[in-house]
Amino acid sequence: MAAHRLNHPHSRVLITGMSGTGKTTVLNELSRRGHTTLDTDYDGWTLPDGRWDELRMSLLLSAETRIVVSGTAENQGTFYDRFEFVVLLSAPVETLLDRVRTRAGNPYGKSQSDQDAIRRHVIEVEPLLRAGADVELDARRPVNDLADEIEALLLSSRPTSATP
Repeated sequence: MAAHRLNHPHSRVLITGMSGTGKTTVLNELSRRGHTTLDTDYDGWTLPDGRWDELRMSLLLSAETRIVVSGTAENQGTFYDRFEFVVLLSAPVETLLDRVRTRAGNPYGKSQSDQDAIRRHVIEVEPLLRAGADVELDARRPVNDLADEIEALLLSSRPTSATP
């Protein structure tokens, strides 16, 4: 568990994970419950090189607001100290592949090359996400259960860490 988070007056939670873990689905449920949310897969938050727009993200996270952000980007670790909690959604690779093959609204994951990339990312990237996460949740659980846990984190307060 990462111990370098700061205590924010208004909690910020990052939901991260591989394609197919259900980040967008959980984010939509939290939005439905009235929470401010942002999916960085849309509206230019993630640049073509796979990194978040750092200026834009810095401005968002400097605002006094409670927010749940969803996404996975090469430079997301740069922002970990601005989130009170980083939540990793994870599931077995076959679950992820089944989900991306059948989902609507996002074409990523339908091709063999996309599926091969997802397999590689589970091996190479997911351990890095796990190392930076405060909480890991099994993405095979019902969406309402996942949203309940993330909502509890969003509404909780924890002491400021003295560890850099």
